Amino acid sequence: MSAASGLAEPGVTRDRAQRANPDTSGATLWFTGLPSAGKSTIAHALADRLRAAGHRVQVLDGDEVRPHLSADLGFSKEARDINVARIGWVARLLASHGVVVLVPVIAPYAAARDSVRAAHQAAGVPFSEVYVSTPLDVAEGRDVKGLYAKARRGEISGMTGIDDPYEPPAAAELVIDTARVNLEEAVERSAQHLTDLLKRDR
Repeated sequence: MSAASGLAEPGVTRDRAQRANPDTSGATLWFTGLPSAGKSTIAHALADRLRAAGHRVQVLDGDEVRPHLSADLGFSKEARDINVARIGWVARLLASHGVVVLVPVIAPYAAARDSVRAAHQAAGVPFSEVYVSTPLDVAEGRDVKGLYAKARRGEISGMTGIDDPYEPPAAAELVIDTARVNLEEAVERSAQHLTDLLKRDR
């Protein structure tokens, strides 16, 4: 840890001064769920709210991060797990330095998400899983990127929820179904959950 900066390296518990100040306390909220479930929409709206309140915030959106962090990977199970591990490492790094990190990434396999959680816990960095539990028919009806339609036509394979499995969290700390909850309420619930998470970590 640098005495000048008061910042801890990954794997080192953050110092007490940082943990006592909610504006500089870091944490990772991982938004998992099917494609088009609403993960990115919630995360970006929450980020705007947190920045306005004085928090340091970074969104690690799967679609935006992958071309830079995992351009060498395909979409096999192994490749997806590696991508999740890489994003998890970056999230932990930022969170350990007092950044609130919002990660809207599908991360379809439970074991990969559990590994990210375990790495955060080992480093003393707060982590919470937000399951955006929007049902498949609703997510497919939105089809924001047209991927469900392509999968149904057989133009692409390995589509999560169609011909590749999505393993829902068994014990997510927060569950939000955007078919039942509007964006404002989803952001409010996420913000309150983050506040509770940071308070518990003091």
